[in-house]
Amino acid sequence: MQRQGSMAASSDKIEIDVSLVRRLIAKQFPQWTDLPVRPVRHGGWDNRTFHLGDDLAVRLPSAASYALQVEKEQRWLPRLAPHLPLPIPAPMAMGRPGEGYPWHWSIYQWRKGEIATHAPITDRSVFAVALAEFLAALQATNADGGPLPGQHNFFRGGPLTVYEHETRWALAALEGRIDTDLARSVWDAALAAKWMGEPVWFHGDVSSGNLLVENGRLGAVIDFGTSGVGDPACDLSIAWTMFDGESREAFREALPLDRGTWARGRGWTLWKALIVAAEMPGTDRLEVEKSRRVIAEVLVDHARFD
Repeated sequence: MQRQGSMAASSDKIEIDVSLVRRLIAKQFPQWTDLPVRPVRHGGWDNRTFHLGDDLAVRLPSAASYALQVEKEQRWLPRLAPHLPLPIPAPMAMGRPGEGYPWHWSIYQWRKGEIATHAPITDRSVFAVALAEFLAALQATNADGGPLPGQHNFFRGGPLTVYEHETRWALAALEGRIDTDLARSVWDAALAAKWMGEPVWFHGDVSSGNLLVENGRLGAVIDFGTSGVGDPACDLSIAWTMFDGESREAFREALPLDRGTWARGRGWTLWKALIVAAEMPGTDRLEVEKSRRVIAEVLVDHARFD
């Protein structure tokens, strides 16, 4: 649900609306032609999502860089689902290019719930533990043949060095506005703590927008577009972007990973927060302010544990 990738903005976006979805459905899946189509209430950046009747969702990549994720999700989500303690997206069909739309697209079973960005959560620590248990189960799932880090997921699960240039640029841009010396220490510690384990499954974008809440509890995890097999540290960013205090400690304790993995998790979190706080093109004021708070939390955490 969050914008992925690097500073380079996508230049190949096209208009995706209800009319286009209706034409695609009518042409490729006539059995669903009579179902109403309407946009979801809170859409994402990398895909445009629409209700198809009450029980289905249509998801169309908004740019070529995101289209690489469609076939991956179609192949792997049904294999992952039986091993996980919470529901994940269930592909029902894969659409082809057509009607002026140039990429493959998906139809999923609709998952009920409200994204955690907007939903009330009964007990944030309980929520954090449930998410940690989900991630632990994901990491324990057989990763043989799974998709390695690459363009399809903007190198999530790979070495942090891929974002070295962006991070150094952002640090220079933020000089005098944050504690850049401490931030460089966080980044250097993350680079030094190299992943030495076997590849494991990771989600790649564990954010409040990809967590569905039902009755105040975590009900499902969605949007596996940046998933893959590799280093799971990228999935730890939620510890600083959504949790704090007791809920962060509960998440940490329920997901026992070594110090190096947590150091890299701080690195992934810092990279994303820095480039937003440095007012990368396309960001808004609220995003900048949130990222400044995340940076402060990461710096405090680093001082505490390293």
